[in-house]
Amino acid sequence: MTKNLLYSFVLVCNLGISQTIHQLEPAKDHYRTLGALSASPRAQSADLDKIGYPPSEYRSGTLIYTMVTPHYLTVKQVDQLKNSIQFPANSSVQTRAELDFLLEWQKNRTAAQEHRSSNILAPIGYWPHVDILDDHQRYDENLGHLFYIGRAVLGANCDASKYPATAKLLRGITKDMRIMEFTVKYHLLRARPYHLEPKLNPLARISSPSFASGHTLWAYIHAFIWSELVPEKRQQFLAKAYEVGESREIMGIHYPSDEEAARILAHGMLSSMWDNPKFKKEYLAAKAEWK
Repeated sequence: MTKNLLYSFVLVCNLGISQTIHQLEPAKDHYRTLGALSASPRAQSADLDKIGYPPSEYRSGTLIYTMVTPHYLTVKQVDQLKNSIQFPANSSVQTRAELDFLLEWQKNRTAAQEHRSSNILAPIGYWPHVDILDDHQRYDENLGHLFYIGRAVLGANCDASKYPATAKLLRGITKDMRIMEFTVKYHLLRARPYHLEPKLNPLARISSPSFASGHTLWAYIHAFIWSELVPEKRQQFLAKAYEVGESREIMGIHYPSDEEAARILAHGMLSSMWDNPKFKKEYLAAKAEWK
């Protein structure tokens, strides 16, 4: 399904400090099982491979992010990462198994799971354009979302006002995450699961292509950077990101391969940022807040 993005980079700065980024953990649970299936197209279901995300459902606001200059990444790195992942063919054994997996979620999900996925986790997400003017009506809420993964693990005191260097780092990372999210989505134009499987009744309809999952991308890139800032909490950060990804499957709006690709892409993004001098400086300032 995806190319291997297991990088190990060393951060070395003029202060004589060095750190090696954590390697990406192997896929687990249903991501490992489904990812082992064939992703190749099947001739008997070839018509499915003609189905992409419908242009009538595009939202112009998300397309604008494909035109934005990256913060830590270079344009070349964005292009390389964009081309490093691919989704399973619509007609493949893997996609059919993923659709069946989502139908099982639809059959068995509880009211509590639906509520948490749709009303608690789905609205979370930092948007760089909301952060431009501090009198924007959603400014405070948006900034709060920036610290969701950290606050979920470290507690209510984990916020931008108390950790300004961390906020600056997260802002830059998340700007690049949004650029990457929509660059990949509009490059590959994967249909949402409900476009392929008429029996799916999603809890929402989303106005951008399916691959890769944007919620999962931000959750994991934040989990990965938080685990560099506070490494002893890595598994807790990753567990929160996993929950965010799984919530998109519960809602019937993402294939499991959208989540797994986002996890791999998030690690590849952070690895690519790691040698950027601007990133190094701002990472070290954030790191100092957590000593």
